[in-house]
Amino acid sequence: MENIIEVHELTKQFGKFTAVNHISFAVRKGEIFGFLGANGAGKTTAMRMLCGLSHPTSGNGQVAGYDINRQPELIKKHIGYMSQKFSLYDDLTITENIRLFAGIYGMKSVEIKEKSTALLTKLEIEKHRNTLVGALPLGWKQKLAFSVAVFHRPKVVFLDEPTGGVDPATRRQFWEMIYEAAEEGITIFVTTHYMDEAEYCNRVSIMVDGEIKALDTPAQLKETYNAPSMDGVFRALAKTAKRGE
Repeated sequence: MENIIEVHELTKQFGKFTAVNHISFAVRKGEIFGFLGANGAGKTTAMRMLCGLSHPTSGNGQVAGYDINRQPELIKKHIGYMSQKFSLYDDLTITENIRLFAGIYGMKSVEIKEKSTALLTKLEIEKHRNTLVGALPLGWKQKLAFSVAVFHRPKVVFLDEPTGGVDPATRRQFWEMIYEAAEEGITIFVTTHYMDEAEYCNRVSIMVDGEIKALDTPAQLKETYNAPSMDGVFRALAKTAKRGE
């Protein structure tokens, strides 16, 4: 299958500190790829390089067909991004947020209007289109934020701990949306601290001390580490970390 992300020996140093240490991996088109690691493991730094927000110290790679080192601005135009901390503007309405982000990605006004109506109907929030996002329940915000992140049909969407703080029912609904997007050919690159969510991924990588220490399907990882769950796999690898000792 076609790879939508490929990186080789990707490295990021801050002075003498190596945050990401020669990582290499590939992600296939339409795959749900879990990118895990404890706080400080390097996963956020790696994701920033993949999103074109940080320049690698060394190494190379491509995201959505564009070079990490030479074409970071083109990468930004062909991906979606959502984080737990910031994805939408609370002081803008639902419609204004959609129009803003769709415009940033170069969508035409007529297309934005047509797709906005369809999206709000699908999410069953059409009558709230002029409500400020800041007034929405967290679960609604997160589902809307994901929908906005894939509104322009990016080749890959990066989700940075997208379900933090939401209730279990909303998390299930959120992952139904993820599966639907993947079925439409959008690649999902997701970080999460919920190990049960790692079970939903096609493959999972786990970073320790800036390096990828494991990468496989959830089933194979559990077999390799003789663990009953992904939580057991994660704990086994996290114990080997030396940073912070």
